[in-house]
Amino acid sequence: MNREEVFSKNVPCVRAVLKGKKIGIAGCGGLGSNLAQILTRMGADCFVLADFDLVEPSNLNRQFFFVDQVGRLKVEALRENLLRINPQVQCRIESKKIAAKNALDFFQDCAVVAECFDGAENKAMLVEALTRENKMVVAVSGVAGAASPESIKITRPLPNLILVGDPVAPDCSEGLICARVLTAAAMQAWAILDYLKDGTLTLNA
Repeated sequence: MNREEVFSKNVPCVRAVLKGKKIGIAGCGGLGSNLAQILTRMGADCFVLADFDLVEPSNLNRQFFFVDQVGRLKVEALRENLLRINPQVQCRIESKKIAAKNALDFFQDCAVVAECFDGAENKAMLVEALTRENKMVVAVSGVAGAASPESIKITRPLPNLILVGDPVAPDCSEGLICARVLTAAAMQAWAILDYLKDGTLTLNA
């Protein structure tokens, strides 16, 4: 099989935009694992995957993992799954915890970094640490709960920060629903593609 046939149904030039661009993914859970899957199917083939957690049974309701991967490091399992889509994908995996003091070390050579953490405090830490170093960050906020995914929007609060999220604070006690998490991951992938194609974001206002 000609491996480029995988991308033959893509919108023209999508593969060319993503091919060889190093994309950092901070957090490989519901957002990060699905974002990596979507980007790989779109044509991305170079990632830095960072997460120190293990796959748990409760992850399988929304994350791109499988029953036989429970108990394994998420970064290792995700790399394996991406390679099943495209055997040419290159992944540098990091299973250490990201902190403000070392965040740039993880993603120094990335064209763009996707913030896919759980918890507002961790999200804010990563965004602040990277944007102050002029890294382009695509972050996600407010995808818990069962509200309609139609409320999730894309905004650009800073020149080097794209934010995917629900402007109305969700009820986190409701838990998480796959359709809402995957919608946010898909919008995050679109924003990354749109930024990489020319270094800017075109918003559909």
